[in-house]
Amino acid sequence: MNNLGPAASLRLGSQIQAAKATNWLLGGLGDLLVQVENPKWRENPYPLYEQIRQKGPLYRGLSGTWATTSHALCNQVLRDRRFGVKNADGSGVVGGALGAVANTYPESFLDQDPPDHTRLRRLAAPAFNPKRVDGYRPRVQQIVDSLLDKVEGQETFDLIRDVAAPLPITVISDLLGIPEADRTDFAEYGARIGEGLSGVHSIRQARELIHVGAELVALFDRLLKERTKDPGDDVISSLAVAVGEEKMTASELHGTAMLLLLAGFETTVNLIGNGVLALLAHPEQWAQLRDKPELAAAMTEEALRYDPPVQATMRIAHTDVELAGETIKAGQLVGVILAAGNRDPEVYPEPDKFDITRTGGPEHLAFSSGIHYCIGARLARIEGEILFRSLAERMPLLRQAGRLERRESSTICGLREFPVTAKFPAQRSQ
Repeated sequence: MNNLGPAASLRLGSQIQAAKATNWLLGGLGDLLVQVENPKWRENPYPLYEQIRQKGPLYRGLSGTWATTSHALCNQVLRDRRFGVKNADGSGVVGGALGAVANTYPESFLDQDPPDHTRLRRLAAPAFNPKRVDGYRPRVQQIVDSLLDKVEGQETFDLIRDVAAPLPITVISDLLGIPEADRTDFAEYGARIGEGLSGVHSIRQARELIHVGAELVALFDRLLKERTKDPGDDVISSLAVAVGEEKMTASELHGTAMLLLLAGFETTVNLIGNGVLALLAHPEQWAQLRDKPELAAAMTEEALRYDPPVQATMRIAHTDVELAGETIKAGQLVGVILAAGNRDPEVYPEPDKFDITRTGGPEHLAFSSGIHYCIGARLARIEGEILFRSLAERMPLLRQAGRLERRESSTICGLREFPVTAKFPAQRSQ
């Protein structure tokens, strides 16, 4: 994880400029997949997804990459073992500058195909079994109550900074066993990596991401050594045992812990931010939740369907695959646009309607599908449910109080700033 030297910086700079030029050219020629990266679609990418949908169940961009907006095809690709996340040479499906930076990070089971994926996920899975996760409900409620206590009565507060971010970072830190002294840095590192997932756009950003990765590896390596000597009841302690038994390497522990940080923190922050934004943009739905806080679990599912934290993922064909009347050649990429699949009119009536009482239809794709289905899905649902219910019960007057600031990412969809108030509106003078 050394920093970039002059030669590496030059190569990376060339990759960044080449990618920008290619995207500009392909976008100008009408490649809809490239246009997804355009900032103008960041606030509302769904009309663009609909343009892609109109091209058929499978769309092929000018670069040769395929993509699907179909719920059925998204689900099929994610479950089909003929697709994976590794190229034939063992490299990841992400190339260019982002791939170069990603190669400096230890791999997690999200970056692996079976059998390594199966082995590593099995080692992490006990921490997320239903009984243990359900046991976190009182702790999650305690954290939510504490956070709302701090902002209650304030004229305005920032939903992301003051509530949405502290909740999951506290929960995942508890789960992993991150000491209190390291949690501020831990949260900052998670946020920086999350924003980098859409791409690396400058040498400065690349250096920062490599530095963040090195800092996290140093943290996890220190904790590995500490928990090997003095284990606790946390994930890193259990993984340290696996390292000692040679069931995984120290590098694989680092990668697994990084994945759990991102999966347990960044995506949950955006679930909360996107969910509250959808509620406040649909006052009749917000009123329903206030009247019936028991709808919070259903509200969480609809928020995940309507505007999921992770918009898309990528798979590579390991062999020739016939799909929707097209032949996907071995080595070709398929973009699985999860957010578009979640609004597929073939499976969801009135898919663009936000309805917290929605019933029927297949499970949404916000947590992916198949062997890479989110290991922390149950925990994220609990956090969302408890927070949405608590907001409805304690802050019925909640409303937006200023300008939103979105994350500079087209893959991880969320807000950086979300000013709100829960006070009575000021009375206008007569």
